[in-house]
Amino acid sequence: MATTTSSTASTSATAQIVSALGAGSGINTAQLAEQLAAAQFATRIDQLSAKTEKLDAQISSASNLKSLISTLASSIGTLIRTGDLAVKPSISNTSVATVSKGTLSGSGSYSLEVTSLANAQKLVMPAYASSTSTVGEGTLTLRFGTVASGAFTADATQAAVDITVPAGATLADVATAINASGTGVSAYVANGSAGAQLVLKGKEGANSGFILEASPAVGGEALADLAWAPATNTTQLKSTATDAAYMLDGVAYSGTSNTINDVLPGLNLKLTATNVGNPSTITFSDPSTGIATAMTDLTDALNEVAKQLNAAMNKDTGELNNDPGARALRTALTGLAGQKIMLNAASGAPSTLADLGLKTERDGTFSLDTARLNQTLKTSPQEAGAMWTTGIFGVFATIDKIARNANSTTGISLGSSVTKNTALQKTLADRSATLAEKQEALRQQLVTRFAAMDTRVSGSQSTLSFLKAQIDAWNASGKN
Repeated sequence: MATTTSSTASTSATAQIVSALGAGSGINTAQLAEQLAAAQFATRIDQLSAKTEKLDAQISSASNLKSLISTLASSIGTLIRTGDLAVKPSISNTSVATVSKGTLSGSGSYSLEVTSLANAQKLVMPAYASSTSTVGEGTLTLRFGTVASGAFTADATQAAVDITVPAGATLADVATAINASGTGVSAYVANGSAGAQLVLKGKEGANSGFILEASPAVGGEALADLAWAPATNTTQLKSTATDAAYMLDGVAYSGTSNTINDVLPGLNLKLTATNVGNPSTITFSDPSTGIATAMTDLTDALNEVAKQLNAAMNKDTGELNNDPGARALRTALTGLAGQKIMLNAASGAPSTLADLGLKTERDGTFSLDTARLNQTLKTSPQEAGAMWTTGIFGVFATIDKIARNANSTTGISLGSSVTKNTALQKTLADRSATLAEKQEALRQQLVTRFAAMDTRVSGSQSTLSFLKAQIDAWNASGKN
């Protein structure tokens, strides 16, 4: 605000001077000073304005192209994440198992019959008065293996784990120590109607059964109450560790967990119930319709980018006709259809956008070869669906890379062009401001000079008026 006030005051004072002096010469010296100063700098100011306008157009055009390709990549990512284009498994009876897509692409249909679920061993130990009751002193040892038919068979591949119980340790302390042992056995104190009882639960799978041995210290013999083995006490055993058993298309499988990943190509299972004698059917979706629609939309969107790029690079009227970033984008789009975007595709499987029908025309625009698309969807629907993923290969990764390259502010890219032109804009703005200051300084110098001229002219006019008056007076007296 101070600069504006100072400038206004200066202009006002100058105008007052010129107004007073202009009366002497009869010339509008204020207007003359302004016009002469403007004429002195007009050519350079016009040149800077033209360059600034050109940079504005270049920045706007490049920014618009960046936005278009980025929006396209984002839209593809959103479409893929909805799952509409993915090959997804489904099951006829969701109470038996939940199914999800595995790391590969699945196809066909399968029957699933679950004969048993994987279970974890659970023990409920004798009751104590409270969780703070002391339990004795010594060492508890967890040994792992199979518990079945009232007997324990140790698994030599699993090491026994000792848990030290110091003097004064409580039931809650024992639970904490077991949880910290890293054995996969969890423990907590249940405060039920019988009192406080230590509950132990192991991992799923037949070989995850366990026994608990006690080695009391002298005076800590009460620790023996926490020992357990199937041969001595079966009432504390609430569930036995077992494997899952199931059949897929009549082939028997077993596992230590109810969660089985990639049991078949493209299929993850989580078993939740048995269905002996009543198998469920697992099928994979056909993404063909969704992919056909997506390819039509992709072709239209790429054409929008290509048409705007062609206009921007027109050799006569284009804002970006000599822009390296625009040329880089055109090169990327020109090679898009034939680029192998599924580097992990099997031999003979679709691996390019051309396999999905995308064609590049001579003018850089795109068209959709529906015959080729339909053929691919007919012969390789699952492989075509696998191309629509948010992974490191596929349609999204390819378009997203083009968008990221275009938006990069390093190297040859539209982003770099915008950065460079924005810096040039600032340079031109600084030069324009400097010229404006010089123009104003010249105008003020001219005002000062014209003021001095008006003073001299005014003095001459006063002398001339005095002499004329004297002559007139003499003439008048002579007549008398």
